[in-house]
Amino acid sequence: MLSYKNLIFDLDGTLWDSRATIIKIWNQVLNKYQLIDKDLKPEDMDQYMGLLADTIIKAIVPGISNQQVHEVLSEIIQHENKILHLEGGILYTGVAEALKNLAKDHQLFIVSNCQDGYIEAFLEYYQFNDLFTDIESHGRTKKPKSENIHLIMERNHLSIENSVYIGDTQTDYDSAKANSLPFIFCEYGFGKLITGDYKPSVSKFSDLELFV
Repeated sequence: MLSYKNLIFDLDGTLWDSRATIIKIWNQVLNKYQLIDKDLKPEDMDQYMGLLADTIIKAIVPGISNQQVHEVLSEIIQHENKILHLEGGILYTGVAEALKNLAKDHQLFIVSNCQDGYIEAFLEYYQFNDLFTDIESHGRTKKPKSENIHLIMERNHLSIENSVYIGDTQTDYDSAKANSLPFIFCEYGFGKLITGDYKPSVSKFSDLELFV
């Protein structure tokens, strides 16, 4: 049996699904700027989950200028953080119970490519603040996920031998391997592994307790 003391989680597609909440904001802002012909559906975001927000905007609106990307994103982020505090997202089955169990004898962390305030909204909405030791986001540091994982490890004196990154996308896998970390793949999330080792993987969140 594998044994890791420090569990570093991705957020979207790993702990929760916020698409139904945030899609309302994206449609509101993109329509305001007349950048889409029809509203986006929650499932339209699947292919973009885990990517940086500016990359998502450029994929949805080809040819958009960098200046307008900045304007649109500033507005989306401002409204997103507010609505997530009020409405939250959908926790995957078994997450709340499993996190509480895991926190008894593990240190828990989150590293996500989201904006500043997004992880905080997740923690506050579900009252998970006491379960997690530290968090880091692209929005705060402007660094890629691999570097933010390194920051978390350095800041909290985590060893590679006792730590693991848990996520659902190729970016998650690549970021873990860039830090020589083992990786656990969440099959139920938004991504698929194009390259890399699929094992260990979990089909539901509660199965993590078998591996850590």
